[in-house]
Amino acid sequence: MKNIGILHIITDITIQSQFTHNQLAEMAIAGGADTIQFRQKNGSTRQHIEMLELVKSVCTINSVPLIVNDHAGVAIAMEVDGAHFGQDDMPISLAKKILPSDMIIGASARTEDKIMDAIASGADYIGFGPVFHTNSKVDAEKAKGLDTLKHICQIASCPVIAIGGITKETTYEVIKRGAHGIAVISAVCASPNPKQATQSLLTEIQRGKQDMVT
Repeated sequence: MKNIGILHIITDITIQSQFTHNQLAEMAIAGGADTIQFRQKNGSTRQHIEMLELVKSVCTINSVPLIVNDHAGVAIAMEVDGAHFGQDDMPISLAKKILPSDMIIGASARTEDKIMDAIASGADYIGFGPVFHTNSKVDAEKAKGLDTLKHICQIASCPVIAIGGITKETTYEVIKRGAHGIAVISAVCASPNPKQATQSLLTEIQRGKQDMVT
């Protein structure tokens, strides 16, 4: 079983312009993030690679896994730790054929059928959401809610990473419902202090996991 982190910070420079991808990665890792996801929808492949090189050096120095969203070719060429695919991106079965076997493969899935398909195809973890309303994605669906999240966590045979509108105030409840971890954008990237914001999220994750056990 591959080691899937519990606090995925998705770096983003569209919702804020104060910090670069690598600055966000640096501050998030300093705050306790154990996985960094690089997501850049706009710009050329060359620009993606230039930005990714800087993020990769931060992650390598700190021994924190780096996952690239959507771009399998870039993930392979840059020798990062993993790739994450949305429901409309490359099928997981195809990604498994071309990505190195030790690479972490994440899949976003919004329905129970798609989740089971992704798991059967070999996804190492599922990104499920949006759990709550989110402004980070213009095409985001309506919130799934905590009860649906709990159900998905019960039926999934791999770790579930909850995403979508998750804040410091809601992290505890998300983890208590059975999520392995969370992935956030706004809660850290749009914060004036990304390091502190990450620390607060990690504290709530740990609190939720403690209460699941007791």
